[in-house]
Amino acid sequence: MTAPTPRHRQNPLYVRYMGAYDAWTEHAAGCTCTPDAPCAAGQPLFERLSRLQEAWNNHLRQR
Repeated sequence: MTAPTPRHRQNPLYVRYMGAYDAWTEHAAGCTCTPDAPCAAGQPLFERLSRLQEAWNNHLRQR
């Protein structure tokens, strides 16, 4: 028997946030860019991650 999935992992905002995190970390692992100085390809990935992280944190504060 498997354990139930935590409720936050079923939240569409959380799923998008974690997808953005995965995309950024995958890109950053093979690139020399950083959050402070992202490359042209990394810039939109980092911006999306930042926006979704802020949205997720706001969601948590409103609970």
